[in-house]
Amino acid sequence: MQTSLNQADSPPLHPLKQGDRPIVFFDGECVMCNGFVNLMLDIDQAGLLRITPLQGETAQHYLPPLPHDPEEWSIYYLDENGLYSQSDAFVEICRRLGGIWSVLAAVGLVQQSIRDAVYRLIARNRYRLFGRRSTCRVASPEEKERFLP
Repeated sequence: MQTSLNQADSPPLHPLKQGDRPIVFFDGECVMCNGFVNLMLDIDQAGLLRITPLQGETAQHYLPPLPHDPEEWSIYYLDENGLYSQSDAFVEICRRLGGIWSVLAAVGLVQQSIRDAVYRLIARNRYRLFGRRSTCRVASPEEKERFLP
């Protein structure tokens, strides 16, 4: 089982510089993940977060190699403090979005092993439950500057 990452255990291959906008790495073929990205884009009107698929060049540049089985993949969040995965990534994204989303960051108060077990259960079944696209999501012209390759 993959554990959550932070700056202390597994630093990003290339850390962000102070002032760089955080990056959310998601499974570009996962319907559920794409729905979460759409929601983030709607909420993050200020453009605080940049977004990129796990299948893209940016992920290869910043992340350690992913497991061969896509069902073992995770959402990742990279900011000036380090790299987060699984439930920690979700908590950090909610904190960064602020507003009502800060309330969801309270999930971080639950023991990490429990949060990650629930996260893994959903992640392992996401294709079966929500479906899978044959290609990664393509950014609209309005979203283009938010998406990294």
